[in-house]
Amino acid sequence: YNSEELSEVIRLTKGTKLELPVIFGGFYGLRRSEIVGLRWSAIDFDNNVFYVKHTVTTPNIDGKKTIVAKDRAKTKSSLRALPLNEDLKDRLLEIKKQQEMYQKKFKRSYDRKWLDYVMVDELGGLILPDYITPAWKRLLEKNNMRVIRFHDLRHTCASLLLANGVPFKHIQEWLGHSDFTTTANIY
Repeated sequence: YNSEELSEVIRLTKGTKLELPVIFGGFYGLRRSEIVGLRWSAIDFDNNVFYVKHTVTTPNIDGKKTIVAKDRAKTKSSLRALPLNEDLKDRLLEIKKQQEMYQKKFKRSYDRKWLDYVMVDELGGLILPDYITPAWKRLLEKNNMRVIRFHDLRHTCASLLLANGVPFKHIQEWLGHSDFTTTANIY
């Protein structure tokens, strides 16, 4: 997407389960597994930085969908620190407060397994990577927007960085690509 399309899709997702995935995908180039794996303990609100160091995937193991949460990323270079934008910081703090309110409101019904995770629903259930893809497509179709894959938001992020004069080497680090040629060949 170009910057106008990204702004529009962010506007459309405000207050929905897709809001943070779209922001983290479009502005930061995070993968679905990295977005869902983002934990409160990985966000340093004092220094305005967050760390991509945990992922959540949902592979089929023995014919059964399983949630795999792990403290590692796709590659070693995928482990990275990124600056926390002031607007996103404010929104994350609002969401954190909202989650704390839901914990009090729903008491024992609230799923405590995912307490440190950012991407949870009202009852504390983890919003899975498999939710994001179809919900993303439905959102675009419903709003007559050009349909792109959710993963293409990584390309949007890289293209916007490149258009703003960010060197390829920095884009490589930002996206967590293991080698420069991956970044250069794609963009």
